Amino acid sequence: MLDLTRTFTGCPAGPLKYLVLPHANLIVCQSCGGCTPPLTAVVILNASSLALVRVLALREVFPGTQQAVSCLAVDSALKVIVVSTDTRVAACNTFRVHSSLVLPDGDPVTALDCRAGLLAIGSQKGLSVFTLILENDLLTWTKKWFTGHDATQVRVYSTASGVENQVISHPRPVSDVTWRYSSTSRGSVYFLATYVTNSVLRIFLPVVDSPHRLQLHLAIDPFASLTSSNALGISSYSTSKIMWLDKDIVGPVIKTLLESSSVGSRDVETEKLREIDEEKLDLFIRVFGDGSLALSAVANIDRKPPTLLRHFMISRSPPGAIYPPPSNIYILPRAELTKLTVVTSPPLRTFEVSAFSLLSGRADSFLLCAAGPDKLPLQHSKISHFVRTPAGRGVAVVRESGGETWMVTDNGANLFQVESWSSADHVVVLDGGKLIATYSAHNSELLLHSNPPSVLNLPRISALFSAPSQSEHESIVGVTDEMTIVHIHISTTPCPALVLHSCHALPLPKRPKLILPVDPMAWSGTTVSDYDQLLSISDDGELRFWILEHGKPSGWRCTGRVRTGRTKFTNARCSSAKKSVLVTRDAEGQELTIWDSNESEFASGLEHRRIFSAAEPIHDLDWTSTPDNQSILAVGFTHHVELLCQQRKTYFDDDPGWVIYCKVEIGSFVPYPISDSIWLANGSFLVGAGHQMFLFSQNSSFARDTPCSLFESVARSNGPLDDYHPQMLLQCLLWGKLLLVKRIIVKMARSFQTSKEFRWKPLPIEEYYGKEWTMRRVSSYCSLVNWKPIRFPYLTPNEHAHLIVLIQTTLEVDEQRRALDANGFRYVLSMRSFYILNRRIASDPSSPQSAGDIARKTGWRDRLRYRDMIWAFHSESQDILLNTSVAACDGKMLWSDARALGVFIWLNSVDVMFKLVHGLWRQAVWHREQAIMLKFLSNDFTKPRWKTAALKNAYVLLSKQRFEYAAAFFLLGGSLKDAVSVCTKQLSDFQLAIALARVVEQGNDGPVFQGILKNTVLPMAVEGGNKWLCSWAFWMLRRRDLSVRLLLTPLQDIVDAFGIRVKDVGEPYFDDPSLALLFSQLRARTLQTATGTSEISGKSEFNFVLQVARVFCRMGCHALALDLVRSWSFERPAAVPAVDFNTPPSPQTSRRSLTRDPFLLRRRSSIIIDMDIDSRTPSGQNTPKARATVSEEPDRLARKAGLGSLIKSAKHDIQVPEFDINAFL
Repeated sequence: MLDLTRTFTGCPAGPLKYLVLPHANLIVCQSCGGCTPPLTAVVILNASSLALVRVLALREVFPGTQQAVSCLAVDSALKVIVVSTDTRVAACNTFRVHSSLVLPDGDPVTALDCRAGLLAIGSQKGLSVFTLILENDLLTWTKKWFTGHDATQVRVYSTASGVENQVISHPRPVSDVTWRYSSTSRGSVYFLATYVTNSVLRIFLPVVDSPHRLQLHLAIDPFASLTSSNALGISSYSTSKIMWLDKDIVGPVIKTLLESSSVGSRDVETEKLREIDEEKLDLFIRVFGDGSLALSAVANIDRKPPTLLRHFMISRSPPGAIYPPPSNIYILPRAELTKLTVVTSPPLRTFEVSAFSLLSGRADSFLLCAAGPDKLPLQHSKISHFVRTPAGRGVAVVRESGGETWMVTDNGANLFQVESWSSADHVVVLDGGKLIATYSAHNSELLLHSNPPSVLNLPRISALFSAPSQSEHESIVGVTDEMTIVHIHISTTPCPALVLHSCHALPLPKRPKLILPVDPMAWSGTTVSDYDQLLSISDDGELRFWILEHGKPSGWRCTGRVRTGRTKFTNARCSSAKKSVLVTRDAEGQELTIWDSNESEFASGLEHRRIFSAAEPIHDLDWTSTPDNQSILAVGFTHHVELLCQQRKTYFDDDPGWVIYCKVEIGSFVPYPISDSIWLANGSFLVGAGHQMFLFSQNSSFARDTPCSLFESVARSNGPLDDYHPQMLLQCLLWGKLLLVKRIIVKMARSFQTSKEFRWKPLPIEEYYGKEWTMRRVSSYCSLVNWKPIRFPYLTPNEHAHLIVLIQTTLEVDEQRRALDANGFRYVLSMRSFYILNRRIASDPSSPQSAGDIARKTGWRDRLRYRDMIWAFHSESQDILLNTSVAACDGKMLWSDARALGVFIWLNSVDVMFKLVHGLWRQAVWHREQAIMLKFLSNDFTKPRWKTAALKNAYVLLSKQRFEYAAAFFLLGGSLKDAVSVCTKQLSDFQLAIALARVVEQGNDGPVFQGILKNTVLPMAVEGGNKWLCSWAFWMLRRRDLSVRLLLTPLQDIVDAFGIRVKDVGEPYFDDPSLALLFSQLRARTLQTATGTSEISGKSEFNFVLQVARVFCRMGCHALALDLVRSWSFERPAAVPAVDFNTPPSPQTSRRSLTRDPFLLRRRSSIIIDMDIDSRTPSGQNTPKARATVSEEPDRLARKAGLGSLIKSAKHDIQVPEFDINAFL
């Protein structure tokens, strides 16, 4: 996962404030120091780690505020932070607004202090004191008093009345004042400390007879306690301010140290601690210019009456204990009372120090915990956008006034600032952030910031970016206003210099609308020439990918294109993995679409579509890739970024192809909108908001022992599957690899027998090659393990349930030696999974949730998929399938069960269907009207009297919307057409209509059943893009040529040729590998299917096989994809014309031309002659005409020419070559 590992909020320019809370210690600092434009915010950090807690912006309280923060104070009693800008004052706690106050115009705030609900505000006109009251359920500041003052003197006022008590003069300007209350009489006796510009601290105590007046008792000079030699070695006044240690912080620490020391211990260090505790000494700490730290004490401050105060040195560490020396130092508590936190500023750093070592005189054991960034010249300038190097190892931060470059360090967990520039219109960063080039539109010059600098004059540039190069430095690519591509190299001898390499326009028919760089975050470990560098987008939404070709006139070669059909796009990005994202405006809002470059007639390229509200616009898009080339997309919004990753396709769930993996939220702690976000090397993610940067990294996941990093988790969601994964096992079973599945099950069982932890060694890839449908038993291993209580790593509960079902079904079928064919086994497998998982979901609705991975949603399924029904339809074991289905329904199949299993779709025997329909109502003993209906059904409905009675009852029932009974009485009245109409229109149950029509008409050729297929099933299947249902409908219509051909033909062609009336043609679902399995079964099954196969071009079949192989890879079944392209055989007619074997084969080459290759020959089963072909409908009639590009292919002509030979050899075995992938590359 991604975690916030580093924040770059700028180095605080002034003193810090701190707030001690029960759960953490916070430090508060101003976010800006004189920046332009001003940033009105304060930053709250964790004192121990400097981790960002919150950024408080004054515009949250005062919208539209533009003035900078002027003063800052903390009320430790109310736990609030008070901040001012100009005349406005806001009080906030850590996460919300507390209260606010506005002074009159023209009187800006110059000083603030807040204590226990009293707010003192110093302004140009005087001093005001406010008290906090509750008015109308709102916290309100009410002024107690106001007085003018002279800013050159220290004046003491009574907080209760505002009466001036005393004026205290100082020889030098006063830089700060602070109060300390007596530890023995808190609230009544107080002491005043003043700090002047020469670092001298003065302590004022109340006069005995006049407690409201203060008297100077002690002045502490930081150099007075040093020897003359030490004092001369330290730069004058180069010291931090003296820090008065809070007794509430150090007191409990000292007591803990004394209690933990051995009883009666009399060593020197323990005696010092005991003296500090017993004499109630006040401690002071200061850092000198040489980095040494001095700890001193003042005695007798709390004595009544105060006697002579005594100041003495406790310890001084060697030089360099804290270096460079800070201006301010703060001591804060830690959860472990034997240690303290030391915070210094500037530079901002936090240390852990042993309290015993610090307080006993050895202040030299500082452990650096965290360090803030050094002060940068442009650290308070607002961020405009980021620019990275091709590999993401360097990044340029472009600000409103200049910018700087950073190197990615610590494996992506940190950034190191390298160089800066003052102004530029375009910037490119090179060599991991070590080198930059800036372009100025004023003089059209590209400047390389090398030594010496190199300048190159260019045309007017609209975009500039770096690209990988095979030389020492990356190259620079620029896009001119005329959409010309400028390619620039950087020579290395004798010193880096810019060299114009080429200037060409892309070879396009018309000028593109956009030319964008490819996000090259997957190039670091691969050959540069293997990946695209540019993406062009036309006005009509056509994407084209371009790669640089050296030595060619045009300079650029198109490697692919995708026709998206999108216009009015507002943003677009392309990854080096050839994934493209488009954001377009439409009536619904913003449409985000993700496209793959592998476009064909079987894949439009569209992988994901999502509509976002226009109220929250998409500002930024950026790609990265994992080491195994998995793509991750960052979609940036105003206050958060959504990370989308591709999700593995699955047979078990219907989730979208891309899901939100996680969200990067900054709105909870940063009020600024996101300016830009960008991926960096090692999966780090940089977000810019305001003038601040936030680095998210996946490395911190290991420190917290989380399950996996971002890249590992994404790979687990979309990478290759383990052999035992249920999806891999299911596909192996569907493709006839039963013995392989059994071997995997046996290996799993042995793994659990030999070890308590499940460890899996992948099978050799050769195990997946070939087909092996057989039912040999491995019963000796079937009872080795009780599968249910076992949990397998990286499987969700839903996948685990599927795995158990697959194992149980495989072993049961093997044990019982059922006479199932392959298609019957596929149906039984799906049917068992359907029932078991539905029961599991009903008993545990939250079961699919999975901790640590992307949770997949799984819901109740009303029926089997049509794919599974078609397997049963083409099975030769339907008697066994029906018995198995009835057994799955606990021996009583109701209509809901028959419809869920599609029984009347896949049953072929009309007699079996008749018995099944007759038994459905007989089994409804629960129905309150069953007895009346059975009595009525005992009448003779062949007589006109009872037919008329049945029709009258049907219309009455129809008017009362009792549609089931209405359909039944229409049947009794002999009106099958009306009964079917009620089923399809009123009940929306086409399966019931099919059951009635097939049973009543005693076959599949009746006009009513044929009408259902043409007017209901086909339109519904076409609109849903369901080729399985379409294929079944054409098979039942005796158009088996179309039943096969439509599997590889666009549905629109079928609609046009067959005259199917539909509102819209659904997106064809080619993301199902089983379509190839069905096609391989049907293409040569009968003469009609062979005719349909002959109408399919070799190129189409080749593209279809490649599409199925890609789908296998998307499912994580890479081994099956490889087996498919190795073993697929392109069926050919027997006639073999002469062919020149010296010509390289190609997908357009006639399939018969390869039959002489002895290494590709194999035996194929005979074609069955269709004895039930309807002679009134020749197979060629109404056959969809092929597209022009297909009709010109020699493969199709060869098929037509060889059709006669095909028919002649239909009864004979013929030799056909196997598929050789090398012949098509």
